[in-house]
Amino acid sequence: MPQLASFAGLRAVLGTLALAALASTAPGAKAQERIPSHCVALAEATPGASLLQRAGFRASLESDRVRINYVDHSTFLIETAGGLTAATDFAGRLGATALVPDVVTMNNAHRTHWTPTPDPRIPHVLHGWGEGTQPAEHHLDLGEMLVRNVTTDVLRGALPRADGNSIFIFEVAGLCIGHLGHLHHEPTPLQYGLIGRLDVVMVPVDGGLTLDSATLIEVVSRFRSSVVLPMHWFSNASLERFLAAMAGEFAIERRSENWIEVSQPDLPRIPSIIVLPPAWLMD
Repeated sequence: MPQLASFAGLRAVLGTLALAALASTAPGAKAQERIPSHCVALAEATPGASLLQRAGFRASLESDRVRINYVDHSTFLIETAGGLTAATDFAGRLGATALVPDVVTMNNAHRTHWTPTPDPRIPHVLHGWGEGTQPAEHHLDLGEMLVRNVTTDVLRGALPRADGNSIFIFEVAGLCIGHLGHLHHEPTPLQYGLIGRLDVVMVPVDGGLTLDSATLIEVVSRFRSSVVLPMHWFSNASLERFLAAMAGEFAIERRSENWIEVSQPDLPRIPSIIVLPPAWLMD
């Protein structure tokens, strides 16, 4: 049975709703103020125009907009208008760039999903698994961005691990962006509640190393996110099977760029799966 997320994690999520509460800012955080998100609100996606295409990695952003770069395998880099950068499912490399992210998350202690030797200059390195018997619990307030997690169980392999994976959620620019990590089971009702309404979700579509296809379809349909970004595929075959299965519920878009820019007013009117080709970042 999947392990239920802790009530301490629930308190952390409820804390994000109390935007007037006294939330501390992490040392070294940017001064930019976070635009409130509707992460835990069960509401319909905001109608709007199609996602805009801009100048790409490290270009300036408007205040209500974020850029999401698909780097490799399951690694994405999120950029904010205030200059914050967060690499999620970071395995140690982003490409030919001198960028040192403000935050890296390593969602699962698996050799292609983490590194034991992250750059010591990275201010915040968040592991998705706990130390000892306690699950990982993160609630990192950087002012412009809030980073939190919900743990799930790792069920594959010789030794299943309770709370061995984290779904990391990034609340920024009024958006709620989630990375499912190496998800092995459908979230429980409590876990769905802790995660909240995801505007953008990054989902593994390998067809079985993480979620089997039927469960993945159920999870993506349940989230009903405005933007779904496929990741973690090892051949076009698993990706194409996923797209074919979801074509009746979601619009399918294929982009030539490895990045998108997104804001709350510009979320697509019809929930959309957007295929980005992974590419290493270059200055």
